Amino acid sequence: MIPIIKQISTIFIPVSDIEKARDWYCDLLGLPSDGEILFEHLYILSMDGTNIVLDNKIYSEDNIFKTPLFHFNTKNINDAFEYVKSKKIEITTNIENGHWFNFKDRDGNILMICQC
Repeated sequence: MIPIIKQISTIFIPVSDIEKARDWYCDLLGLPSDGEILFEHLYILSMDGTNIVLDNKIYSEDNIFKTPLFHFNTKNINDAFEYVKSKKIEITTNIENGHWFNFKDRDGNILMICQC
């Protein structure tokens, strides 16, 4: 029997300022930003499915995501694109193949939204 469960529980994102990152991600995702910052460097974003942990202890300029390690889902890629654009967030690609685009968080991590 293999003792590893075929499931991803959490993705860690390196951030330079835990409070500013918390506020940025909570604003982007429409989440409340009133949760506790743990151990002065971790903030958990409770998602439907795999959670995200923002962590300023693992941050370095060499450690940011240069390619997306995951994607956020959307049911309408055009609406998502316009929403991110309205937030004045740096978008790094157009909508590609009619179903995904990339953008940067405040630390330069490349993130993706994909129509499911």
